[in-house]
Amino acid sequence: MSKIESALDKAVTQLPKLKNWIKARLCHLWGKASPHLDKLKKIDYATAKAFTVKYKWRILIVLIILYAGSKTYDYFFPAADKAGGPVTVTSVVVDKKEIPLVIEATGTIVSNSIVDIRPMVTNTVAKIHIKDGEEVKEGQLLFTLDDRNDKANYERLKALADDSQKQYLRAKELVAKNFISKAGLETSLANAKSAQAAARSAEVQLSFDSIRSPITGRAGIVNVFPGSLVQASNVVTTATSSTATSSVGSMVTITQLNPINVQFVIPEKDIPILLENQLDGEPLAVKVTVGDSGKRNYEGKVLVIDNQVDPSIAAVRVKAQIPNDAMTLLPGQFARVSLVASNLKDALAVPSQAIVINPRGKLVYTVDKDGKAVSKPVKVVYEYQGSSVITGIESGDRVVVEGKQNLRPGSKVKEAKSATPAPEAAASKNSQNPVTPPAVDKK
Repeated sequence: MSKIESALDKAVTQLPKLKNWIKARLCHLWGKASPHLDKLKKIDYATAKAFTVKYKWRILIVLIILYAGSKTYDYFFPAADKAGGPVTVTSVVVDKKEIPLVIEATGTIVSNSIVDIRPMVTNTVAKIHIKDGEEVKEGQLLFTLDDRNDKANYERLKALADDSQKQYLRAKELVAKNFISKAGLETSLANAKSAQAAARSAEVQLSFDSIRSPITGRAGIVNVFPGSLVQASNVVTTATSSTATSSVGSMVTITQLNPINVQFVIPEKDIPILLENQLDGEPLAVKVTVGDSGKRNYEGKVLVIDNQVDPSIAAVRVKAQIPNDAMTLLPGQFARVSLVASNLKDALAVPSQAIVINPRGKLVYTVDKDGKAVSKPVKVVYEYQGSSVITGIESGDRVVVEGKQNLRPGSKVKEAKSATPAPEAAASKNSQNPVTPPAVDKK
């Protein structure tokens, strides 16, 4: 079918030229013959027959010479040479490769853990132990509130608890000597336990005056000052002036920056690919680019794929974790994510510019062993960053990349430079620069 289609394409291409040439020749002949029409009318059949019989050998020799000249001209000047010689092209040799199947998305950098520090008691700030933007460790002291009243209350209750314990021990000795009843001993024990519980409660209350960091991370802007009144379960506010930054809903916010997470969404149509690869047990790899420059990429692993699809956007949320040793990433930044979902084995990849689109579909031009162009219909399975995985060709075929616009099936071609193996799909060749999400049609 491909040879028939090639012949039809060639015939259709030559029809306009042939039509114009016939018109031109007819007009030329008419112009020359019109003055002699009157003379031709006077020539009858007998005269023409007599002329032909008289000069028959001369006429035969002229016809033979014309035929031989036509064949000789066609031999030394074939059709391709008449059109300007072989077409100069650039081609690549296609080999089977394993191509990464990359899904691209956009997302947001989010903290792995973030805590707003708020007071548990109503009190005034006595001392601030950290500075704005300081790196803090888990358990590090951040703020000290005025603890005089709570400390005195704890000491009072602690003394009562110690005294109650002594009273209980004395009561045990008296019971052994039958000086008091067992009921008195049980009452003394209850008083001792009650006093100890009150002391422990006061100790917990006192601990609220020392506010410590529950996580390791970076402190944000401190929104309180020594002497500020803070209230339990209320929004912390401070005065705002032209020279001071103020008023947020916490004393300070501690944010874990290393490692850090990126959250993005994957279209519903790509969910089967993700889940299929997730069953293998290996976490999916991601590459993250932040900012417009794209100078630095971050590699990480997928932490979790959400358990439901958001019907409003027909997508599922995915969270991945990436290292942030240099602390250059902050929560809220816009990120571009490339996720390696799977691998296409024994795939044939060609540069996307080699594919020709015509009304009957997509095709590529290959070069046969005789150096002639052959058109082959193809189907694009996957396209990413200038490379396309296609079906319809064989491994080892030379595919024309540049110069295809001047080709027709059967055209002689000349290589501009030596053919080289086709590059791998851009997903592996240039995976450090992710762009818009690709269209995937995996069969």
